[in-house]
Order: sequence, then structure tokens, then C-alpha cells
Amino acid sequence: MKFVRVSLPVLLAVLFTCNGGLQLQAKAQAQSQVKIARQNGGVTIKTATDTLRLTVCSPTVIHIVASPSGTATDAASKQPWLIQKCTPAKFTLTIPSASALQSQNQALWNPAVATVDTGALKVLITLAWGNLEFQDEHGNRLLQEFQDSPRRYVPTTINGQQLYSVKDQFYPAVREALYGLGQHQNGVFNYRGTVVELGQANTDVAIPLLLSTNGYGIFWNTAALSWFDNRFPSEMRFSSNASHAIDYYFIYGPGFDQIIHQYRDMTGHAPMYGRWAYGFWQSKDRYRSAAELLEIAGEYRGAQVPLDNIVQDWFWWVHQGDPDFRPDAYPDVPAALRKLHEEHVHAMISVWATFDPLSKNFQQMKPLGYMIPGTTTYDATNPAAGDFYWNHLVGKLFAQGWDAFWLDSSEPEVAYQHGGESDTELYNKHLYIGNGALYTNIFPLMHTGNVYTHWRAATSQKRVFILTRSGFAGDQRYAATTWSGDVYSTFQAFQRQVPAGLNFALSGMPYWTTDIAGYGPPWARDTRDPAYQELYTRWFEFGVFCPIFRTHGHRANNENELFSYGPVTPILIRYDRLRYRLLPYIYSLAWQVTHNDSTIMRPLVMDWRTDPKVWNIGNEFMFGPDILVNPVTEQGATARYVYLPPAPEWYDFWTGKSMPGDQRFNAPAPLDRIPLYVEAGSILPMGPEIDYAAEKPDAPIDLRIYPGADGHFVLYEDQGDTYNYEKGERATIPIDWNDTLQTLTIGARSGSYPGMPASRTFNIIFVHPNHGVGATITPNPDRTVIYTGAAVTVHE
Repeated sequence: MKFVRVSLPVLLAVLFTCNGGLQLQAKAQAQSQVKIARQNGGVTIKTATDTLRLTVCSPTVIHIVASPSGTATDAASKQPWLIQKCTPAKFTLTIPSASALQSQNQALWNPAVATVDTGALKVLITLAWGNLEFQDEHGNRLLQEFQDSPRRYVPTTINGQQLYSVKDQFYPAVREALYGLGQHQNGVFNYRGTVVELGQANTDVAIPLLLSTNGYGIFWNTAALSWFDNRFPSEMRFSSNASHAIDYYFIYGPGFDQIIHQYRDMTGHAPMYGRWAYGFWQSKDRYRSAAELLEIAGEYRGAQVPLDNIVQDWFWWVHQGDPDFRPDAYPDVPAALRKLHEEHVHAMISVWATFDPLSKNFQQMKPLGYMIPGTTTYDATNPAAGDFYWNHLVGKLFAQGWDAFWLDSSEPEVAYQHGGESDTELYNKHLYIGNGALYTNIFPLMHTGNVYTHWRAATSQKRVFILTRSGFAGDQRYAATTWSGDVYSTFQAFQRQVPAGLNFALSGMPYWTTDIAGYGPPWARDTRDPAYQELYTRWFEFGVFCPIFRTHGHRANNENELFSYGPVTPILIRYDRLRYRLLPYIYSLAWQVTHNDSTIMRPLVMDWRTDPKVWNIGNEFMFGPDILVNPVTEQGATARYVYLPPAPEWYDFWTGKSMPGDQRFNAPAPLDRIPLYVEAGSILPMGPEIDYAAEKPDAPIDLRIYPGADGHFVLYEDQGDTYNYEKGERATIPIDWNDTLQTLTIGARSGSYPGMPASRTFNIIFVHPNHGVGATITPNPDRTVIYTGAAVTVHE
């Protein structure tokens, strides 16, 4: 190992030139010593205040760890959110020679630097201060640390352990927008000029991934309570109040999809849900008996209104934390579940991490040390506690036939019963994994991980589905969908859910949902109230285009089914049917999430990152690559202001009318219409009207072709509810539209699976103003193809 010592000026004197101008000249009256060495596959930088370790993980991912002593290797010694830690990759390190330094003008604006070059990124290290500047391969600045001591450390003692409060400071670009950081209820989409606390709380989810329109991401690699601070536009800070070191990953895309792909390489890839999970979820606070669950499911089936899932909320138990149901209301749970399954209805049950002190499980777990000290919540970071939680609670429910688990209060709340605090409650606790101050935000990851890993060990014949109120980096690998928490039932709350969900997607998390029309308390709404019927309809229309489509809430009249909303019920049913017609599209998007780390709910900035016009649009989004969704979030609105991003053409989903891109206008938005637009070049597969996701698996599929640009889509199919797809039991069909030749090619099928239809009918529709879609109207097809797996080409 060879260190290079560089002595450079730190005292600046202002000298006046003979022509009256100002010149900054360095004076060598004091010395700053920065040592740079290539060491153990990375670069070590020793400054007057800290030692920084830079590791090149790949050409586009760089890991930074810095601490005062240089002995720390991570912010925390255990980092279970990472499944793939940094493996050193190739790079070149260039350090100026002593003669070059003597001849170089060492002005403040032109400091001498060492350069790490990965081929895709350059990291400039100033020899005067040891601060970093990240550049792309062409030398364009992406992000720069403060020049003088950008990294700060304040010794602190928390829960009896000596740690540091740490901060790293950067100069963001003048024209740059920032996103991600989880889900927050401030109504902000672009986080420029804001402060965001990264701490788990009901409705507030901490995911420490930041994305920039400059084409980079920062993964602030800690589960400690942290902050992002850009109050002063030219300064951007990340800080944590408990850490061994500054620890972050710099990830370069430049596209957001590429950044998220690399983030999921590090933290885990999302598995597929069963096809049924992408259908409609019926829930309320709460169904009070097994008979009521069966009655509601029967009502949907009798009315032929699509439904795949019904939910049992809390208070089914004798004592919370035990698997025992109240016998008066749930006399035979397995029998009730069998009846639901016979009706092709899946069932999810609410299970908490918090225990009633009177429960048998609590009384066994507490003396074993399985509870978080001073709480009634089990310690999800303790593997033995996780085993007990499954073996004595969740696993027993799973054996009865429940299809999904709703892990409520997963921040966690720490007091029995509901109403306990949920705001960064682990900060002053001692956990099995370590100091709660270091792991304040980790609980939802470990909690969902316990359920997922035990489920996967139990069977591969039923796909995991977990609903959780909180989340953390890596949660996506555990089949977790986060919902936005117990939000109010108001238009203001509705408006804030849209940017909250979009930033959650930009945090690398693919599955998200809401309580349609809000949870309610302390202001529970009545489904017979016309004002609330309007809110419910608008929120429901938005819900159709969320990755998971779910209604839930506490209502004053104890009803929350689609049939409860009086005159707007027909509108709700039409949109429910539209969701089911879109299942071939949605299920194919789900495969792209699993296979290519794609994102279903796509803020416009994902696909038009370099267009400043979209940087602050947090109230419209793409649903997959093709459908532009414009939720109507203002009470009494009959029109919606829409921006169509640059594209050769856009088509009104409802009428088929085409219009140019890069324009703003007021779109008609009566109560029964959410403005939807489809980009030219889209190939949109739509199925028949069905009552549940697995019905009519061999039914014809409409292929709606939107001319004006070339298009490509991959249709995905499998058995629908096993993990055999991981073993290759699946099929994909590539579909291509050549706009110049006006030809559609349905390519050769790749793969197969048990029960795959031998042939399929594709009804091809070339969209134009006379071929409006509507929720239920299917125009006569322009062509019909009987597809048997071989490639076929059709001319318009």
C-alpha cells in the first residue's frame, strides 16, 4: 500500500491586481494533509477530520463509508435490507504528480483532484479537502459535496452506546428535481426546497432512496431516524441521529428504471402475486362474523359484480395475539373458507405484531425474551421470536386456509391496544439485532420477512400476499404491498395520496394501495351522503389504476360494499369491470416487475425525465407504459386540467379521438369519467367481462392497436397461483406493431405451463374515433386471429 501525501494551501488571501480586478490566490501558510491510497479493491481517503472508503461496486454503483476513526465499515454492523453487498469492481485511479501539482493553478475554483474512473462514472476527490464530486462519463457534474468539511460527526450516547450523529452536505444542481424517500402525507411531489423526516409512523413510510432528474440516486444506507434537508435550494443534506459512519450508495442510471433495477439488485426483487391479487379487494372496518363474510361474497356473486378477495379486519380474536376466534361469530373458520373458495373468493385476515397481555402467546413469549422490552410487540428482529410468531399464530391461521395476511400497525405501534404511538417508537428501545436508535425503521422489513420466509418454506403452491401499513428498503422481496395508512375521508386527503403513491414508486417499491375514500376516523363518513358518494366515486376511479385495487374504511352506517353507495353504484360497477378487462395487461405488467424490475404506477418523470414540464406534475401518471391516468381530486369538478407529454399522438381512451402531445387542456370529467389517454404505439390487451380473475382463462383477448408510432408488448401467462413460474412454467407472447408498414406481428410463443390453452383467439382493433373503448363496449374487431403459438402477421 502506498499513500500519496499532498500539501496544499488552505488560507486564501485576496489580492488586488494592477488593473483593479480581484484575484483569489492560495497561500501556503497552513497545511492540509489528504492521503489517498488504493487499498483492498477500493480507495481510502484520509482527511484532517475523517477517513473515507470509496468502493466501486459496478460501473454505475459506488459505495461510500466515512467515519472519524476510519474503523467503521458500515453505518450499522448488520444490514438485513441488503441481499447483495458491494463486491469491488474494476476502476482506474489517477493522482496528479508532485510536479503537476506545483505547476497547476490551485485556485478555489480549480482545485487539484484525484480521479476514480469506472468507465460510466467519474469521482473527483479534491486534494485540499477530500470532498467528492460525481460526474458522468462525459464529465458532466451530477452531484458535488460541500468543499470544506462536508461530512460532519457529533459524538453522542444513545441507549448507553457511543455513536455519532452524522451529516453529509451536497450542492444540488440549479435545475434538478428530487423524488422518492418513501411515502409522505405533505402533498409534495418534487422534494426540492423541502425537509423530509425518514421515520416510520402511521401514514408515513421511510424508504431512504432519493432519485434525481440528473440521473442519479442516493441510497442512504441506514435504518436510523434520518432527514433529507433541502430548505436552502443550493444545499442538500442527509443526516442521521445515530450511526457508526456516513454510509451511502451513489447509483447512476441515468434512467429511473435503471436506478431502480440496481436498487432492487441490492435489496431484492419482487415476486409475483397470484392473478387473483390484481383483482378487487372488498374490505371494511369490520365484518363481524364468518356468516357476514359469506353473505357479502354471495351478494357480489349473485349480482355478477367482479370480486376476488374479501378481508377480515381486527377483533375476530378472543385475545389479540392468539389464533383463537370468537366462537359465537366464527364457529368453523375452515368450513367458511372452503365455502368462499368454492365461490372463487380469496380471504385475507388482519394479524398484528401487538399482543394482548392476557393472550397465551404473550405469556409464553415474554419470559423467553421475545417481546421488545417495555412493549407488547414481539421483536421481529429475533429469529426465534419470528419462528414463534409463525408457529403459534400466523402459521396456524395459514393452515386453516387463509390466502393472505394483513400485517396492520407494522411501524410498529407498541402498546396494546390500538391507539398506541407509532412514531419512530423503536428509537429508545433495545432490539435483538441491536440498538433501536440504529434500527428505528427496520421493523416492517423484518416483520414481513418473517411471514414470507415461513410461508415459502411451508409451500410453493400458493403465492404470498402481504398487506402492510409500513415498509422499508427490501420489503418488495417479501411480497409486501404497502397501503397509505389511516388517512382521512376528504378530498384534501385524496389529493395527497397521488403524489404519496408516486414517490413511493420512485422509492423502488412496486406495490402500493390506499383505503379507497379514506379510512374515516375521527370523521367517519356515511355511504348514503351524496358528498361522500362523489368522493368515493372519484377515489374508486383512481383505485382502478393503482397496482393493487382495494377498498377499506370505517363508515358511519357500517357499510362499504359497492352496493352501499346508492346512485353511484352503477358507476362503481363499470369501473370494477374495467379493471377486470384490463387484467391481461396488468398481469403482464406484474411479470415485468418481477422479471425486469419494472414499475407499474409510473410518474411522468420516469419516462420524460429530461423534460422540466413534468418535474412538478404529481397528480397524473402512467399506468404501465401505455395509459395516462388523470385522477379527479377536486370536489364538484366536471373537467380536469391535463398535460399530455411529448409523443407523436395520444388517444382519448373513451372516444378513440387522437391529439398531439406536449399540450395542456381541460379534459371533460363528468362524475362517471376519469380522463384517460393512450400513447401512440401502444398495444393494449383486454379480456372479456368476468366475475373473478381465474374465470375464462381461454377466452378471446382484444388487442387494441393505437397507430402513430411503432409498438411492442409482451403478453404474459402462467397457472396464476403457484411458484412454478420460477421453475420456467410460464409463457410469453411478443406482439409488435410496425407503424410504417401498418402490420401487427404476434410472435412465436416462448415457454409453456400446465393447463395452457392450445389456441387463443385475438380480436384485433385498430383504434380510431369510431372505436371508443368504454368500460364494457367492445367494438367489432377489424381482424380475428386464431393463434396456436406460431408467429402470425396481420395487415391493417
